[in-house]
Amino acid sequence: MRLWNGWGNEDSELTMQLNSGLRLLLQALVGPGKALPQATLKDVIAKVPASRLEAHPLINTDPEVRVRHARGQSLPDWLDMHSGKVNTFPDGVAFPQTSGEVRELLAHANEYGIVVIPYGGGTSVVGHINPEQSEKPVLTIDMGKMNRLLHLDPESQLATFGAGTPGPLVEQALKERGYTLGHFPQSWELSTVGGWVASRSSGQQSLHYGRIENMFAGGSIETMTGTLAIPTIPASSAGPDIRQMILGSEGRMGIITDVIVRVTPLPEKEAFQVMFFPSWEVGIDAARALIQQRVALSMVRLSNPLETTSLLYMGAGEDSSGVVALEQALAEKGIGAGKVMMTFGVTGSERHCAAAHQMALDYCAAHGGVADQSGLGDNWAHGRFRAPYLRDPLGAEGYAADTMETAVDWSKVPEAAENIEQAIRIALADENEQVHAYTHLSHVYGQGSSIYTTYLFRLGDSYETGMQRWQKLKKAGAEQIVAHGGTISHQHGVGRDHKDYLAAEKGDLGMAAINSLCVLFDPKGQMNPGKLLPTRGH
Repeated sequence: MRLWNGWGNEDSELTMQLNSGLRLLLQALVGPGKALPQATLKDVIAKVPASRLEAHPLINTDPEVRVRHARGQSLPDWLDMHSGKVNTFPDGVAFPQTSGEVRELLAHANEYGIVVIPYGGGTSVVGHINPEQSEKPVLTIDMGKMNRLLHLDPESQLATFGAGTPGPLVEQALKERGYTLGHFPQSWELSTVGGWVASRSSGQQSLHYGRIENMFAGGSIETMTGTLAIPTIPASSAGPDIRQMILGSEGRMGIITDVIVRVTPLPEKEAFQVMFFPSWEVGIDAARALIQQRVALSMVRLSNPLETTSLLYMGAGEDSSGVVALEQALAEKGIGAGKVMMTFGVTGSERHCAAAHQMALDYCAAHGGVADQSGLGDNWAHGRFRAPYLRDPLGAEGYAADTMETAVDWSKVPEAAENIEQAIRIALADENEQVHAYTHLSHVYGQGSSIYTTYLFRLGDSYETGMQRWQKLKKAGAEQIVAHGGTISHQHGVGRDHKDYLAAEKGDLGMAAINSLCVLFDPKGQMNPGKLLPTRGH
């Protein structure tokens, strides 16, 4: 069973603790943390009001079930659950097993004026699945029982999955048949294929496999006005692409029930290599060269100097002698203070991987890069899904960690990355609070790159203080993103937390176009209101 107030499953082996080295580092960077009292599941269940829903055989109104579907995985969600100050809950939760049952539930919602929230893996970090304050009853529809491979067309390399299929089950079903989807967001263990489509997800190896919009070939969406079936066509010039209307729709237009994706034969080989460069500027030039010269890599990730140092020492734990030795060896090769770390991946046939790996090494060497020989690339691959597990041990000792991400053109990357990080770093200066912020480029494109900033800060004397600090930090970072012409979300979606910044990217006419689609598919405004679009009319 999933943790009711944190990341992962109750029986997960992937747990993390703060070792003394990391604890000392945090104390030096932001100051000593203060542990806050944590609400129990029993405490929160006691706050659940009576359901406003009419009895229905597909709807469960048990208070604990409603608590477990009340929040996602954003930092505000974490603060709500741990403080116990949760003030909105769904009135009931349904677990359909077929598209027919989804249609039945939507018909019931339409008849009784019920608000509907689609729920995939519950991993949203921007408020997608949170019930808003509403005079209408709220029904959450959990797609978790529609979780299997429905059909595989090996000739066309197309696989059809129930929308509630999580990453591990997607890969297990495909691997048994010699294929992979290759979509590995950091939430991969828990998030679902339908959620990936609804939020325009991006996987860690999108250079090779593509983002979810490259994989999404078709499927079915149940809406308040009928079923939208999207056929699989290799390519079309027949008007606007209906797939693009559903990608990123975040439950505002309907519930995705099955997803047809383009799959790939399992690769013969996959490997990850770490490189070090003398400076951030050189590292950016190297990353841009790799992608613009079309070196066939599966991923490129570049950490700035502060993230490089932070990751090396956080990973070392209490014994930092290995990091010290590495830094000495790098210094002898001209990689000293200000160094940055790049991780790149190769995926495919043995022959392809060997050629791509050597070509990448050659380009990196031409930019003054030095290849790591200690296995840091293997370490990254081994721990690639571990970062979300750090939030709970940090929170238990009075610290908070969160991220902001965007994507901008290459000409804007250096300045945007610096200004976003700096704005976050100084956002709590009026409270004399230190914020530890660092940045990496996690996805690169010929045109530009994503910018992904992580920040750690102290919660303070109360959860309310922690929330106020988060709001300041989020606002500071978002304003800089907008100022530099970046997207408000490169891979996490819009949800509730980003909706007020969407118009800066889409423009008034673009926002009206999106709203008109929502009205078409959901005339009464019952589907996940308060998400994606600023609250205005619909």
